[in-house]
Amino acid sequence: RDVEEIVIGMAHRGRLNVLVNILGKSPKDLFAEFEGKYSEEDLKKAGDVKYHMGFSTDVEVGGKRLHLVLAFNPSHLEIVNPVVEGSVKARQTRRNDEIGQKIVPVLIHGDAAFAGQGVVMETLQLSEASGYATGGTLHIIVNNQIGFTTPNPIEAKPRQEARTSRYCTDLAKMLEAPVFHVNGDDPEAVVFVTRLAMDFRNEFHKDVIVDICCYRRWGHNEADEPSVTSPLMYEAVKHHPTPLAIYARKLEEEGVLPKGEVEVLAQRYREGLDKGENIARVTLGLVGNKHTVNWAKYHQGEWNTPVDTTITLEALRSLSSRLLALPEGFTLHPRVEKIYEDRAKMASGEIPMDWGFAETMAYASLINEGFSVRLSGQDARRGTFFHRHATVHDYKTGARYTPLSHLTSEPSRFVVNDTLLSELGVLGFEYGYSTTDPETLVIWEAQFGDFANGAQVMFDQFISSGYAKWGRLCGLVTFLPHGYEGQGPEHSSARLERFLQLCAENNQQVCVPSTPAQMFHMLRRQMKRSRRLPLIVMTPKSLLRHPLSVSTIADLTQGRFQTVIPETDALDPDKVTRIVFCAGKVYFDLYQARQKAGLDNVALVRIEQLYPFPREGYEAALDAYPKAREVLWCQEEPENQGAWYQIKHRLAAYLRPRHQLMYATRKGSATTAVGYLKVHQMQQEEVVREALTGGKRL
Repeated sequence: RDVEEIVIGMAHRGRLNVLVNILGKSPKDLFAEFEGKYSEEDLKKAGDVKYHMGFSTDVEVGGKRLHLVLAFNPSHLEIVNPVVEGSVKARQTRRNDEIGQKIVPVLIHGDAAFAGQGVVMETLQLSEASGYATGGTLHIIVNNQIGFTTPNPIEAKPRQEARTSRYCTDLAKMLEAPVFHVNGDDPEAVVFVTRLAMDFRNEFHKDVIVDICCYRRWGHNEADEPSVTSPLMYEAVKHHPTPLAIYARKLEEEGVLPKGEVEVLAQRYREGLDKGENIARVTLGLVGNKHTVNWAKYHQGEWNTPVDTTITLEALRSLSSRLLALPEGFTLHPRVEKIYEDRAKMASGEIPMDWGFAETMAYASLINEGFSVRLSGQDARRGTFFHRHATVHDYKTGARYTPLSHLTSEPSRFVVNDTLLSELGVLGFEYGYSTTDPETLVIWEAQFGDFANGAQVMFDQFISSGYAKWGRLCGLVTFLPHGYEGQGPEHSSARLERFLQLCAENNQQVCVPSTPAQMFHMLRRQMKRSRRLPLIVMTPKSLLRHPLSVSTIADLTQGRFQTVIPETDALDPDKVTRIVFCAGKVYFDLYQARQKAGLDNVALVRIEQLYPFPREGYEAALDAYPKAREVLWCQEEPENQGAWYQIKHRLAAYLRPRHQLMYATRKGSATTAVGYLKVHQMQQEEVVREALTGGKRL
């Protein structure tokens, strides 16, 4: 029909076959990779094994040009599924292809993985969710009846180990998606069913599944011996003719091919491989079109490339006025109405601005400058902590209104999604979207920062390492609410230490903004720079309403994102004997305690970007106090968590000979935080006291 692009996601088994025979990759290039022949440019990256690499090209189908893409993926089987869907969504948005007529996702699964991997369910659930539907996915299951050594249902009687249902496809019943079971020994039936499935998808724009019932002749890989764990199945496989032999016999019996012609064709194919020629698929090359993104310009800058992130006072007030204008007769909830009234005062300079206002102005100003914004999370519209209100609800009718979507004539320039209760699937989708559309600020917000634990594979295998392995740029932003307020182990820590552990080679940014203006400039910097890098943000909770964590209009119309915020009080440099470095909420606890104690010998410095480490700002803070001898890192996390273990070598590396490095933290803990408020308060007071007057020496 009208399909112009197909984006394919699959795990590694059979991938080389798909690369060569479906996408038309040159066997010569593939063999060169196996022989270790790489370009000088390739060797600058860490790289990846051959069956994880992606590929894209144009082929001719039915006299029309079709763009084929095979997504990059790690060895995590089904984990690429939501990534593909996100990439497809970005492509569809770029073409205004709302129902998916021109771009189709195809996912190739294994039977054990389809039934066993939770991300499959999450991706299926997303398929008809607002903001995530891609017009239906064609799922192809290569049902080879074995998950490495986990027995198939026949071998496993009386109990099943690979799944609890008869069919591996039973999971799809939640979508009422059609499932076509077809015999893998019958190629013509497989082709017929696949065409039928694609016709269904294009007609009804729902997911559809083709379950190819077959077997894996060589076990998990060519060197494996599957009969050790599945003797009955592989005794049958050993005596069973291959699909090629079965089909060849059929063609010869029907007179379609003369006897012996199949051997000639097979030999011709083998000779083509030996010559490095592709016999199965001739490609048209990748020439690009008006929808192709040129990523070259997003390689030009670095994380510290200077950019102007300010906006004019006129623009700020104009945008604020437009955002506060609601449809006639729209009734706000009384609490939200108060927030709107306060935002009008913030825009006029009557009261300091809070986080919700500054964040909203960052989005509005980016949209006004031609960028798009896509914000997703389980409470993204309102905000978990009642601060954002990107979408407001009519208190009387329940009608919804999203002011940021009405700044331009293109509502899709701002999209906010309250997502299903998924972290792994949704984050994977947003990663895929971000790697496909560099002009959209793509943000995933965790309800609480520790919810990111459920999506750790995405951070490990895609976000932090995708560029090093595959050269894939990504500007994805993740908001992880973080801060110790006595809410217990599961609502305190976003596990900052894990994200810092993933940092190397300037692969991503980890920031802990402490004021609304910092949030504003940080978000604008992310899009204004000519470089796309992932951004991990430890976002606030209690700070959202802290009387000291506010900003002024001048902070937005002037300045920039400060990677290091120096001491804000006018201390006498010659009196300062201790410099305390910290990040996040604990700064305000330290500041208030210092004021209460009347200390004038302790300077407080905030490191707002923990990676890449801002050496220049750190050294400037050290040199600002020539009499200081003690340099201390303070954090509210336990000693074995937070930033301390990951940055202490950086703090030490740039010290002057006169300095002694110290630290103040909670003691090491097997959990992130205590569950009792009183104990939390005692610990917090001790950390602050140690930071100002005590501390441990390194």
